[in-house]
Amino acid sequence: MGLNIQDLAISSREFLPGGVLEDRHANDVDNEAPSFLIDGVPDDAVELAIVCHDPDAPVPHGFTHWTLYGIPADVTEIGPDADAQYRPGPNDFGATGYGGPQPPEGHGPHRYYFWVYALSREVEGAPDRLEFLERYGDAIIEQNRVVGVYER
Repeated sequence: MGLNIQDLAISSREFLPGGVLEDRHANDVDNEAPSFLIDGVPDDAVELAIVCHDPDAPVPHGFTHWTLYGIPADVTEIGPDADAQYRPGPNDFGATGYGGPQPPEGHGPHRYYFWVYALSREVEGAPDRLEFLERYGDAIIEQNRVVGVYER
């Protein structure tokens, strides 16, 4: 998988890049997925995927909070109801769909990377994050991310 960060962009009206995620997005509060704006999708993209990952979690591969597949390449906005509109995959809570931030008490701020991937082929099924990257790394045309921060 090469470096692909040309025009694809992801942002949120709910937090600035590097900004604090609101409590309503936390797993143990309202567990509401943030909304996102997507721009600059390559013309040859077939599908988009979203992955939220916390690399600061005190486990070997970080913690996956969201995998979302089956997003048409022409979608420009993802709302908090995305799990009902598209195909949610597994998170590391042992569930399917969005599982918001829930860092350990007193562990300090955690970064939540919301990745968007523009893919050259459709994702089959609902792989976990590592399976997705392994099986579809060669299909990633472009990728980008926006990072939010949360602390308990």
